[in-house]
Amino acid sequence: MQSPLFAFNDQQTQETWSLQNKHMLRVALEGHDDVLARKGTMVAYQGLVEFDAEYQGSNQARTRAHTGEGLDLMRCHGQGTVYFANLAQCIHLVDVDQDGLTVDSSYVLAMDSSLHHEVIAVDSLYGISGSGKYQLNITGRGKVALMTSGVPLFMQVTPDKYVNCDADAIVAWSTGLRVQMQAQTHSSGVWRRRGNTGEGWELSFMGSGFALVQPSELLPPQNAQLGSGIAAQYGMGQQGARGQNQGNVWS
Repeated sequence: MQSPLFAFNDQQTQETWSLQNKHMLRVALEGHDDVLARKGTMVAYQGLVEFDAEYQGSNQARTRAHTGEGLDLMRCHGQGTVYFANLAQCIHLVDVDQDGLTVDSSYVLAMDSSLHHEVIAVDSLYGISGSGKYQLNITGRGKVALMTSGVPLFMQVTPDKYVNCDADAIVAWSTGLRVQMQAQTHSSGVWRRRGNTGEGWELSFMGSGFALVQPSELLPPQNAQLGSGIAAQYGMGQQGARGQNQGNVWS
């Protein structure tokens, strides 16, 4: 039997974390290091691998209920190779070091189990209750696999060059950066968008580090159901990422 499909066979590598292709993550387990992955994202595996729901403490549950931010994870352990994917999202590997990584939990596919993660708040420049944005802060040393809708833009932030990003397009940034959240507006009412441009909240980054922006202002369609229409497939319907995209800063 012959087919061009045979060119897409398993990529042989000595690396624990690698990309099978730009839409699929490959993780080799050797029995001593576990991997935490978003629930339901395993698409294939080889070897003796077990999957267990990750315990969520009462503090984490309360934080999730209050902020809407958090991760539904499964623990993958054993010996073998596991492949992860989420609706053909683009996948990117990031090495987390002492600087830390701040990310919207909707864009996390998997991470080393040795990493620590907690919810933090990005406050509004205007001090308006409810206008801030909650994010996930990941610290320690290890790998994180991020997802984006399309090929992202990597922007370097330096002390003499700060960066502004749409709050609904930002994926992740260096934890050490100073961040301000503000509305794009000339009017006295900050809730009003700037004329008819459609631009709402933005994040300003200052310091030394990076910001990662995706070419989309929609959340990844984690729970999309193909039978619920085209809107749901892209995270916009009740069956989309968070029901009518409620997780976005401006909805």
